[in-house]
Amino acid sequence: MRQTWRWFGPRDMVSIDDTLQAGVEGIVSALHHLPTGAVWTAEEIEKRQREIGSLRDGSPSGLAWDVAESLPVSEDIKKQQGNWRAHIEAYKESLRNLAGAGIEVVCYNFMPVLDWTRTDLSWRRPSGATCMRFDLTDFAAFDLHILARPGAEDDFDEALRDAATERFSGMSDARRAQLAKNVVFGLPGAAENFSLEDVMQHIAEYAQISEDRLRAHLVDFLSEVVPVAEVLGLRLCCHPDDPPVPLLGLPRIMSTEAHYTSVMQAVDRTANGITLCSGSLGARPDNDLPGMMGRLGDRVHFLHLRNVTRETSDIRGSFFEDEHLGGDTDMVALIAACLREENRRRSNGRSDCSIPFRPDHGQDILDDLGRKAQPGYPSIGRLKGLAELRGVIAGLQHGATAQ
Repeated sequence: MRQTWRWFGPRDMVSIDDTLQAGVEGIVSALHHLPTGAVWTAEEIEKRQREIGSLRDGSPSGLAWDVAESLPVSEDIKKQQGNWRAHIEAYKESLRNLAGAGIEVVCYNFMPVLDWTRTDLSWRRPSGATCMRFDLTDFAAFDLHILARPGAEDDFDEALRDAATERFSGMSDARRAQLAKNVVFGLPGAAENFSLEDVMQHIAEYAQISEDRLRAHLVDFLSEVVPVAEVLGLRLCCHPDDPPVPLLGLPRIMSTEAHYTSVMQAVDRTANGITLCSGSLGARPDNDLPGMMGRLGDRVHFLHLRNVTRETSDIRGSFFEDEHLGGDTDMVALIAACLREENRRRSNGRSDCSIPFRPDHGQDILDDLGRKAQPGYPSIGRLKGLAELRGVIAGLQHGATAQ
């Protein structure tokens, strides 16, 4: 398992120097400053590679750009409207340029409008650490009373509507503004930042797009780009929905094992693969992460290892991002399944037998609390998570068993 670390570019509060001290083997990055739908040029890719390859003092870092995450899919492609055909051609060109730079793994997602959704970005834990959280009552309060989305009442039962109304009534204006900002939060340096009006416009445009139709649009997209990726020697890997349940009346099509199986079968090529995110998928109690790795592992090209604690047993419920070895996912069993898949690949002579993974997210602890890095991406919290994951991997690979 190849240890990687997400880096958001020069504006990231966690530097390449920091990642090197964490002992990672490669970097996961993207060109967030380029508009979605634009070509990632060879020049911009090379510039990012130089940034990754250099420490603050100009000396070589020894690190390389291993995984592109994410090469974004435009809303026009997802909706098949506007410039969607031109955006697909631009996507193909970006793939060619990434392959030309030696990058082989490309992560993307097909989530409508919002890449991920949280109601709290720094929820305090009893230890004093903070983490990200999705509170269903707060989210309902946002949907019903801040966004005031038409039809939102139909998505929540009476008890939840009443709880959301009471919660909203007790919120200060500052908390209401913060909640709205949290829900539509974007990545640092991203070219697009949605306002509530933008979100409502996108929701209106998705009103006629069912899950089946959105899935068909994904298959159309993959039918165009996967053959290109295959010729180039690239591995594309789709990230799951986060959270893996319908929100804001929008369709969700990559939330379960059945969803992934359907799409992998529809475009049945090795280059059409999976980003198995244990945190996103783990927010649903019916997702069996070790089992999914065992059954779908030959198409898993990238791993996000993090853990969440679900606060209810409902399919759609509140959860928070726990420590990597805490939470509801059996991380040891999942890593064991990953190592078994790598052994299968070695025995079959596959060149991609070492699957890249990164310690996904992390709680803000110690100096992280003052650094204020990208929410979910602290320095020390991720280092702690990576150390725990390394320990599990080392123990499983050692082969010793307690008597």
